[in-house]
This record gives sequence, structure tokens and C-alpha cells, in this order.
Amino acid sequence: MATETLTAERILGAAEEVLRRYGPAKANVVDVARALGVSHGSVCRHFPSKAALRDAVTARWLESISTPLAAIASDEGPAPERLQRWLDGLVDAKRRKALEDPELFATYIELTAEAREVAAAHVDALVGQLTRIVEDGVADGVFAADDAWAAARAAFDATSRFHNPAHAAEWSDPQIDDAFEGVRSLVLRGLAVPARSPARRRARPV
Repeated sequence: MATETLTAERILGAAEEVLRRYGPAKANVVDVARALGVSHGSVCRHFPSKAALRDAVTARWLESISTPLAAIASDEGPAPERLQRWLDGLVDAKRRKALEDPELFATYIELTAEAREVAAAHVDALVGQLTRIVEDGVADGVFAADDAWAAARAAFDATSRFHNPAHAAEWSDPQIDDAFEGVRSLVLRGLAVPARSPARRRARPV
């Protein structure tokens, strides 16, 4: 029976299973190689160090969040509707991961804190997606923003309570949905082109 080809994707899948069972202390080349039943050197050909493996595992996890959002950002629908869907998608993805598998979520947050460059690239990618939506809204005349990137970053930061893992303990609060909807509405109103004031009527001469 032919041995299954050892690929980077197989290694990362095994690494996630190791993380799920044993936590971040076991997310290293030796333990992942053992889980796959291959030599340490075989894994090292794909990931030459523990740090490289952990960064790749973290990037894979973060991409599972950013990839669906990229599809929303590149859609051709109205910018306000896409912005709302994008924010809803980000918040929902983070909350599901935190509430459905809190131990694995905590493990990945620990890895993300270590992989600062990977985490920074993830945030840049998300803000880039938001920037595209804002730019489209400005082009369509529905958003007002002199600097699309700055507006996107402000929207990202304004909603951080609902997607930044530092606030994960708050996400089970029964009032969190109402709070998010309030902030999301504020962001959308803040970006919207101001409605034109009705022209003043000229006073009739006496």
C-alpha cells in the first residue's frame, strides 16, 4: 500500500490535532512528526523549526477567518450592505471559534500573541478588505471618506470589542448582540454621505 504523500497541508492538519489534544506546549516539529508517524527530518523539509511550524499553523487558522471575508469584500453588491455583512461575518467567526471550542481558541490566541508578524499581516489583510469596501462606497457616492484606509481602520478599531480576542470573555454577555448592532449602525451612519438639507424658502417681500 502506497504511503500518503507528506505535504505541508497534512503537517498543518496534524499540528492542529496535536494542539487540540495537548495544547501549545506540544506544537513542535518532533511531536507533529510523531503524530504523523514520520521522521523529524521529513517534517523539517517543510518547516525547518518550531517557530516556522507554529507561525504556519497560526497563519492557517487566521486565514480560515479572513478568506470568507475576502469574498464579501470583493463582491459587487452595495457597499453599505457589504460592510454590514463583512462586520457580521468577522464577529460571528470569532465568536463561534471562541464559544464552540474555547480551549482550542485559547491555544490559538496564545500562538497568535507569539507570532506577531503573522498577526500583524492578518490585521493588515482585514483592514485592506474593509478599505476596498469603503473605496467602492466612495466611488458610488454613498460613503464620504477623504482617506479610505483611515476610515476602514477606524471602523475596524471601533468594533474591536466584538472581534478582538482580548474581549472574548464578554462575548457570552446576553446584551452583546445589541451592543454590536449599536456600534455597527454608528459606523455605517458615520460613513454615509450626509443627507442634503432642504433648500431654504425665500421669504416673500412684505
